[in-house]
Amino acid sequence: MHSYSYIPFPNISPDVFSFTIAGYSFALRWYALAYITGLLIGWRIVLQLLRAPRLWPGDTPPMAPRQVEDLLTYVILGVVLGGRIGYVLFYNLPDYLAHPMQIFEVWHGGMSFHGGFLGVALALTLYTRAQKIPLLSAADALAVATPPGLFLGRIANFINGELWGLPSHLPWAVAFPGPEAQDCGPNWLTICTRQPSQIYEALMEGVILGTVLLWLAWRRGWLKFPGRLAGAFFAGYGLARFIVEFFREADAQFITPTDPAGNVISFGSLGGFSMGQVLSLPMIAIGLGVVLWTARRAKTAAKRGST
Repeated sequence: MHSYSYIPFPNISPDVFSFTIAGYSFALRWYALAYITGLLIGWRIVLQLLRAPRLWPGDTPPMAPRQVEDLLTYVILGVVLGGRIGYVLFYNLPDYLAHPMQIFEVWHGGMSFHGGFLGVALALTLYTRAQKIPLLSAADALAVATPPGLFLGRIANFINGELWGLPSHLPWAVAFPGPEAQDCGPNWLTICTRQPSQIYEALMEGVILGTVLLWLAWRRGWLKFPGRLAGAFFAGYGLARFIVEFFREADAQFITPTDPAGNVISFGSLGGFSMGQVLSLPMIAIGLGVVLWTARRAKTAAKRGST
């Protein structure tokens, strides 16, 4: 018998709905719905920003509203292709080299945020060059629009019972389903409960980071300084992900299975850090560097304007 309180995992189907036609099954999964809804919300946020000229340098938005729809197509391709390629390269390359056809089996899961981020960065660069749109200002707009999608994606992770956290006896720990989630080691004498790290990420990457970026855009005038909000997003996401990784079960490819007492431990063999933390450190450094660079440019421009 367990002697502590916990939250039972809610019995939510991973499918929003499913149906069969002519022997073929079709389903809309929560994760796909999160992607779609996040992109639509992000699109609306960008449109609202563009409809407020006072927010932008010279009181001039960097692009027309009609161009946002075309940009959305590029972003979708960047997210999907970058996310999949990033997962293959960063997390499971040896297995995919041994079974290359599995790279295309996206229905089995396997997407990397950091890969998706690089894919979006490439897509944004290509589109802004083709349309002669200021790259940094467009990046700022996308940075403000991204957190809602991150929030919904992490909620979908929770519903799917994946990417769970470390074993915990906290009152809000969750008894996740599945044999892997229930394996807390031989010394775990009661029911295996884990930290809901997906909810931690949803709150930090989605709610907190998103609120800060909106405040900086609408109240502090950061869109006036091209690149500054994008830098704040890089640093903010990287920091949030780095912190949450301390509470999240390491990816299976990097887990050192047990400690001397037989308990599953959290970190892998990447110098004591998880792969998520290793990939987040450059984001923090680059983001802070961009924010400082834009501040220096603004200071220099102000001095020139006063002479």
